[in-house]
Amino acid sequence: MAKGRVIIDTERCKGCELCRDACPPGVLALADELNSKGYYPVFLLDPEHDCTGCALCSTVCPDGCITVFRELSPKEMQSYAKAAA
Repeated sequence: MAKGRVIIDTERCKGCELCRDACPPGVLALADELNSKGYYPVFLLDPEHDCTGCALCSTVCPDGCITVFRELSPKEMQSYAKAAA
């Protein structure tokens, strides 16, 4: 299964939780501390590395403060290399 990594700009996050609702594995949580704008931002809580890199969280974020990176399997890497050649 694919693995992903999520980077959240917590200073821009307003804690609307749309990303949490959109996240299939449910690896996003609200922080206990406020950011400088007075919001509880979302953060990645993924100790089991369940994030698949689907990027649904990034797609629904109205403020564009989520960036998703997806790790490719060796098989996917070969497919991309063949397509680029």
